[in-house]
Amino acid sequence: MSREPQEIDVLHQGRERVICCLRAGDVLIDPGPEVSSGAVVEALGGEAPRAILLTHIHLDHAGAAGALVRRWPEVEVVVHERGARHLVDPSKLIASATRLYGDRMATLWGEIVPVPEENLRIVQGGETIGPFEVAYTPGHAQHHVAYLDRETGVAYCGDVAGVRIAGGPVLPPTPPPDIDLELWRASIDLVEGWGPERLALTHFGVTGDVGEHLDALREALALLGELARRTDQEGYMAAVQGIVRRESAPDVVEATFAAMPPDTLFAGLDRYWAKRASGPRAARPATVPGDVPDR
Repeated sequence: MSREPQEIDVLHQGRERVICCLRAGDVLIDPGPEVSSGAVVEALGGEAPRAILLTHIHLDHAGAAGALVRRWPEVEVVVHERGARHLVDPSKLIASATRLYGDRMATLWGEIVPVPEENLRIVQGGETIGPFEVAYTPGHAQHHVAYLDRETGVAYCGDVAGVRIAGGPVLPPTPPPDIDLELWRASIDLVEGWGPERLALTHFGVTGDVGEHLDALREALALLGELARRTDQEGYMAAVQGIVRRESAPDVVEATFAAMPPDTLFAGLDRYWAKRASGPRAARPATVPGDVPDR
């Protein structure tokens, strides 16, 4: 069976190009949320995958894992050691996500089904699983890994290579609580050091402009990280919305906002800067002149 990457659009909330489950032969990478798992099952023709590789346990990437294992009890689920316990007992994961999404939880993500411990293959980074090399890639999440298929030259990057919808801007999704800009930059360097021919993104799809893409992500991390240090939630949201609207085709804007909701982004960077502050933070302006384009 060919391991050329197949993009499965899970049509999250009925929208195209928001969440992409990647298929590589008989393996799935990031199946998406349970609420959209029917699209994955249909794309597979009802045939069980051999394994599910998770880049991290956020619900838009891994929420369907337990439901798919319930359907196909022999499927192995690969996950970083820091995320494994939250798949077996997702109560803390659900509580954390509920703080972000509130009463939208069920609509957005569906049922969060535990993964039996015996189905897990726990990794730290540095392993080889069949044709896939595993690397620990924190920065977006402390339980994030990426996978390189040496035979096809495809790096499956989850969120560490950012979000890019249909030629729009390359942007970093920065929800709390684990955002770390230094670690993220190091993870980008690691992915680039693999020398991949293509990057496979959960948001959205496979791209071949590896160097250009990663350089754009570095620039966006620097720009938006500094913006979050200098402004507030309202100013940050307005800036991100302005970038997306200015640099995306009209039909791509809402898909980008669905993939990385603007109201979830500031808190992760704000927490990052708060952890690094040596004393009380200086008062910041509500907006930074020149940084907030017209809505």
